[in-house]
Amino acid sequence: MEKKKSRSWYLFRHIILIMIGAVLVATGLELFMVPNNVIDGGIVGISIILSYLTGLNLGLFLLVLNLPFFLFGYKQIGKTFALSTLLGVLTMAVSTSLFHHVDKVTNDPLLAAVFGGIIVGIGVGIVIRYGGSLDGTEVMAILLTKQSPFSVGQIVMFFNFFILGSAGFVFGWDRAMYSLIAYYIAFKMIDITIEGFNETRSVWIISEKSKAIGDALLTRLGRGVTYFNAEGAYTGEDKEVIFCVVTRLEEAKLKEIVEEIDHEAFLAIGHVHDVRGGRFKKKDIH
Repeated sequence: MEKKKSRSWYLFRHIILIMIGAVLVATGLELFMVPNNVIDGGIVGISIILSYLTGLNLGLFLLVLNLPFFLFGYKQIGKTFALSTLLGVLTMAVSTSLFHHVDKVTNDPLLAAVFGGIIVGIGVGIVIRYGGSLDGTEVMAILLTKQSPFSVGQIVMFFNFFILGSAGFVFGWDRAMYSLIAYYIAFKMIDITIEGFNETRSVWIISEKSKAIGDALLTRLGRGVTYFNAEGAYTGEDKEVIFCVVTRLEEAKLKEIVEEIDHEAFLAIGHVHDVRGGRFKKKDIH
């Protein structure tokens, strides 16, 4: 019973957050970008252009143009992803229709591009983080990448290059440049929303004083460490490798500790997309 209740809460939370994300996207579009002829990339950008040229409702194009991709996504990518995406697009389409007659927040295209891009990026990031999508080009890119040497990101950028370029012919080249600003800001905000502000780093340390470094990280930084036995390919000597995960703010302190104990230690630091479970929660330092 408890497991069923937990599953129901999980689904409810995802549904609500996907809808919130879609409403945010509609807000950024209808209250900032669309009234100032600033577009986004993908199907959203195509929909904005077609809505402007035909005078028809933006929500109609968002729904009709995305539907074929959901049918492909349902068969090729998965039921949960396709249904989450359909929920997001339906919410976005309805919300844009409701917000269409609301007065725009600003007449300044630069402000519209900046704040519209921020709001749209946060909204899209929330939807992606909770298992959906708001743009059919992403689904198409996922399908095409299976048959081509290009990545999803490269395919999406290829299509967006032409979509954002088309804005220059329809709205003027100054609006196309504002659209590029909005697209870049939205792109960065998507990353921040998905990954969070509390970025984490994975750290690999190889040192003759691995035990001393490990103990120092545990006691002075409050982070747990894991030791690996390894063999140097060049020397053939046994090595002990330290692995740990720290936050971005702890990175400088970690480097200071390693340099203090062994300035010749090998140190490799990489970005971590997500950290869950285990003992990542920081220990108290006394």
